[in-house]
Amino acid sequence: MIENKNIKTKSTGRLEVICGSMFSGKTEELIRRLKRVEFSNQNYIIFRPKTDSRNPNDKIISHAKTEISATTITEPEEILKFAHNYDVIGIDEAQFFSNTLTTVCNSLANSGFRVVVAGLDMDYKGNPFGPMPSLMATAEEVTKVHAVCVKTGKLASYSFRKKTNDNIVMVGEKAEYEPLSREAFINKMAIREKNKQ
Repeated sequence: MIENKNIKTKSTGRLEVICGSMFSGKTEELIRRLKRVEFSNQNYIIFRPKTDSRNPNDKIISHAKTEISATTITEPEEILKFAHNYDVIGIDEAQFFSNTLTTVCNSLANSGFRVVVAGLDMDYKGNPFGPMPSLMATAEEVTKVHAVCVKTGKLASYSFRKKTNDNIVMVGEKAEYEPLSREAFINKMAIREKNKQ
């Protein structure tokens, strides 16, 4: 467990995870939850990974154009330097952080902080992504949000990468990714594999 003497002990803590595919409203839900904190006389801070270059360093902007101030960091341990001044800790694009994010989030929750994390639960291959599976396993609450499949109109759980690039991390938007249902994702991946042969 990561220890930080600057973290104040509080009576209760919890870990909440918001997950889903690209374009499912994860960031929108994170922003909604944290903006509600303002009405409860609590303060919050949101962190974003430096890896995600789509937004300015001091903001998170959802696909619906809702925005909120954020602090850009490289490593999860940096969160502990700021945590003692806040009641609620938000983290966006959690899949881009190292697996130590789980230890940091649980350390904060164990110390009485409310921690709200948003991220992709699966990578472009449909596999669990980064620290998200362990965050989901240790969270008190997991909310899975869905986009709409661009091929079938059904609920989309997968983020299909349109370009052939084997890097697990590739930051992109609608030009690079599209949300797909299981059926559409399996079909598109099968076609991609066939074209490789």
